[in-house]
Amino acid sequence: TLEKILHPTSNYVVIARKVEEDKVNKLKDWIDANKITSGINIDEDSKRYYPYDSLAAQVIGSCGTDNQGQSGIENSYDSVLKGVSGKITTSTDASQSEIPNSQESFIPAENGYNLTLTLDIKIQSIVEKYLKQAVEDNSCSKGGNAIVMDPKTGEILAYAVYPTYDPNNYKKAGEARLKNWSLTDVYPPGSTFKAITVASAMDLGKINEKSKILDTGKMTIGKWLIKNYDYDLHPNPGNISLEYLFEHSSNIGAVNVAYMMTSKEFYDSLRKFGFGQKTGIDLPGETAGLLPVAHKWDKGIHATMGYGYGTSVSAMQMISAVSALANNGVRITPHIIKYSKDEYDKKIQHTQVISAETAQSITRLLAASVNNGKSVIKMDKYNVAAKTGTSRKPSANGKGYSGALYTSTVGYLPASDPQVLIYVCVDSASKGPVWGNTIAGPVFREVAEQTARILNLKQDKN
Repeated sequence: TLEKILHPTSNYVVIARKVEEDKVNKLKDWIDANKITSGINIDEDSKRYYPYDSLAAQVIGSCGTDNQGQSGIENSYDSVLKGVSGKITTSTDASQSEIPNSQESFIPAENGYNLTLTLDIKIQSIVEKYLKQAVEDNSCSKGGNAIVMDPKTGEILAYAVYPTYDPNNYKKAGEARLKNWSLTDVYPPGSTFKAITVASAMDLGKINEKSKILDTGKMTIGKWLIKNYDYDLHPNPGNISLEYLFEHSSNIGAVNVAYMMTSKEFYDSLRKFGFGQKTGIDLPGETAGLLPVAHKWDKGIHATMGYGYGTSVSAMQMISAVSALANNGVRITPHIIKYSKDEYDKKIQHTQVISAETAQSITRLLAASVNNGKSVIKMDKYNVAAKTGTSRKPSANGKGYSGALYTSTVGYLPASDPQVLIYVCVDSASKGPVWGNTIAGPVFREVAEQTARILNLKQDKN
């Protein structure tokens, strides 16, 4: 092995880098035992070490052999963390010999800065535990993600992507695990989007909290048939309340609400919610998602947009949009860095998406729909404003759908004064009944229960 890299013309060859200490000690013992006094140099070097192993790996990221940040926070804040190397400069002649009495210039090294994350290690551990359990128990071939946010500040309290990896051994992970697909990939959000549709129409004055919406159970648009998932049980519900629309996840109801808005009105509202653009989170690789411009909407796109199929979003876009419902209509830039007040004021945007009155009405409707139903996300001590969703996964070639499903749940608590917002998405479950309520819902429930306990949230149910 050495013969291949050692040559008579080379006076210095690096044999190995980042060698673990126990192996170095064995080499030193061998050198001493063989009384080798020159020819082998052992230089100390630094190596990035992650004490929590795989915890929040896709968020924190990893460093290469040169300690260069490759992904996550390590990448986006590499220049801040690494500091500046010091150097001494002097004048030389054409042969690179130092010029006598020349002036030397000394530039001292500067240490890098420390960064504090917004993550709560207890909540992060819980989220990773239950997300992993759901993926494995339901034979999910592609994994899942879960995010916990403070909707009033935009701080991310937990951010899990599974499968994960150990950044101490990132070379063994493979590209698929290194990528934070919840930021880079998009998918149809499905029925969780209905909360956005209803909020948009209500804020435009098309409906109010007491409005009734016609639900015929199914409808045909062009050559496409749209019907409710529970059509066989409730073939023609008639005029339904918005509470019923959320509880029974009515596709037809959502379509008819969407049709109350012009395509431009609906599109403009979706842009305010942040769809079709990056959220601005302080992590690399974020996608802007897919939102067709209003003048390209036909009647079919307009209809499917109402129940979460006309657009494709990232997980971060979805939780950012719903944060406006939980925060009196104001969407705040999600972030993973704990900023000083001055930095926060410069970097974090506050966008009034809908009125506080509309946000509070949607919150009441969502909470009532959860309390009225038999959903697994219903809690004993807290009113939860939430919506589940199930959507078909597009085929890899972009034509049609693959047959696999995305299952998701998004919601916040306590509904009377939202402190925690949770989004869970599980990709391609293949075991048992596959619905947002059955796959993502249990993760949401466990994370909500444990997070409420950790943060000592005030109960709003008697």
